[in-house]
Amino acid sequence: MSDAEVGHTGVLPDRPVVGILHPGAMGSALGSALKPRAGAVVWAAAGRSDVTSKRAEIADLIGVPDVDELARRSDVVISICPPHAALDVARQVADAVRDRAHPPLYVDANAVSPTTVAAIAELFDRGDGAAGVVDGAVIGPAAYEAGRTVLWLSGAAAPSVARLFEGSPFAARVLDGGLGAASALKACFALHTKALPTIWAVMAAAANGYGVLDDLRAEVGRMGGDLDAQLAALADKSGDRAWRWAGEMDEAADTVAAQGLPDGFSRAAAEVYRRLADGTLELGRGAP
Repeated sequence: MSDAEVGHTGVLPDRPVVGILHPGAMGSALGSALKPRAGAVVWAAAGRSDVTSKRAEIADLIGVPDVDELARRSDVVISICPPHAALDVARQVADAVRDRAHPPLYVDANAVSPTTVAAIAELFDRGDGAAGVVDGAVIGPAAYEAGRTVLWLSGAAAPSVARLFEGSPFAARVLDGGLGAASALKACFALHTKALPTIWAVMAAAANGYGVLDDLRAEVGRMGGDLDAQLAALADKSGDRAWRWAGEMDEAADTVAAQGLPDGFSRAAAEVYRRLADGTLELGRGAP
């Protein structure tokens, strides 16, 4: 590549090689969406589960031995992993391409805070003004059909990444706010979709502890609400993702705290999801 390409202005080859870290449900959907415009979509097989391997196979992604090999081969690397692992994954890629003249464009599409995105950008900063990192945030489910999911992007090279998703099930939209804007939007939105619902779990657990759960249920119903329906919805949505959502709520708390705003409800939501994940809080029955 020339100095006008990745790592300098964010301009990509016509059909770039894209690396996906890692192809869970969302990562596989992103990889599948990129296939029409990418020369190849690769993933790192080392240490991944049989479930992940099957998803990658179904999405027709190409396996390479490990993260180092993926980083070396790729023009673009997209990280879609649990929030708590985002910085470590970025560090692996940055270490792998440290000696590469033109490193890949790194897209962090994780549910992290703008502060975490800034730390990731520092890993790829070579002091030459390179547009080496794009901030991404997915709002919506893993998409195989258009109309439900948006991939928000920010940073100098965001338009180049958005073009890769043209005509795909992911509606790619570029924010003007600069690096960190996409993650800020995702974190604020997550307060609505993930933090607010946890109040129902806390209400039920506290009422159960005091022996007034049935009375609370009746009072909520008298005011037109449905406690059981809210708890069922939370259980259905969080499911086996509760441990992951705990990390997302930690990042959301950091996001609002950075603006000098109260972050206690986000921290509390993170703790609720941790307790749901480890079984010390049961929806509808409170703490055992």
